[in-house]
Amino acid sequence: MRKAVQIQLTEKESATLEKWSRGRSTPVRLMIRSKIVLLAAKENQNKEIALELGVSRKMVGLWRNRFSDKRLAGIQKDAPRGGRKPTQRDRLARSIIKKTQEKPSDMTHWSVRTLAKEVKASPSMVYRVWKANNLKPHLFRTFKISNDPHFVEKVVDVVGLYLNPPEHALVLSVDEKTSIQALDRTQPSLPMVPGRAGTLTHDYKRNGTTTLFAALEVAEGKVIGTCMQKHRHQEWIKFLKVIDGQTPPELDLHLIVDNYATHKHPKVKNWLKRHPRFHMHFTPTSCSWLNLVERWFREITDKRIRRGVFRNVNELKTAILSYVDKHNESSKSYTWTAKADVIIEKVKRAKAVLDKTPTA
Repeated sequence: MRKAVQIQLTEKESATLEKWSRGRSTPVRLMIRSKIVLLAAKENQNKEIALELGVSRKMVGLWRNRFSDKRLAGIQKDAPRGGRKPTQRDRLARSIIKKTQEKPSDMTHWSVRTLAKEVKASPSMVYRVWKANNLKPHLFRTFKISNDPHFVEKVVDVVGLYLNPPEHALVLSVDEKTSIQALDRTQPSLPMVPGRAGTLTHDYKRNGTTTLFAALEVAEGKVIGTCMQKHRHQEWIKFLKVIDGQTPPELDLHLIVDNYATHKHPKVKNWLKRHPRFHMHFTPTSCSWLNLVERWFREITDKRIRRGVFRNVNELKTAILSYVDKHNESSKSYTWTAKADVIIEKVKRAKAVLDKTPTA
């Protein structure tokens, strides 16, 4: 008569198996295997363990023997499956990956079913290959590589301000959010209730626009903001005066701005000459992501503007400035982590790929 292998556990093994057998995050298969080994260590027979756990005697014997041979490591991983490798399926997977990366002639991108029909495979096969290789043809990301001839110098300059700000100075990330619309909905919105999202009508009434001028103080995260009707050089000079009046006069001011023509207007340059504590630092063209205030613009858009209902421009301005005040009450510093050399290297690689990519 065959006897089941004897199981004796060390204190460490017993504690680990107990943890696995009760852990909420433990996979079910590992939980069952741990219980099998624990019951086996109590000298229970395989048929008794199988009856108690509701599994087969064959399964109990398998994991009892596996633990005896390889201890804890033996029950953590599944045994390699038999049979030959699926060479035909591998070839089909390579074909699916290659075809996915090619643009179809009559569509902008492939779907599971259109590609399955093209490569003569099942939709589930295409889906599995996409999932295994993290391919998502239905998604895309926008980007634009800067062609600024002074790209490297500007990146080093701006990132240097973020990572190593000068002493006795404030670093301010400054920009305008233009043409913010005061939108009123044509019907009242329905409130959110359990099982149903809140609603907004798809159509709206335009009640004018405003421009938000904002300066984000990087070290503390506070924002100096004001709204104006236009965004010409006259308004830009007015905002520079606001910054001048709301910052300690003994500190130099380093402003990070984009290449908008207003920021370089001759009258602006003359004003800056009369206010030597202002130092302008320009981001490269097509690099709005390098200006930290854009991150704050995204926050105010998501949290206050996009779903707002404004019957006139004054209501919109009040909402914006109220959000600025509330933000400043509990502001936190904005931390920049990307180093200049890493950014420059990524852009070089992207340019190299674009140079090899044929134009459509």
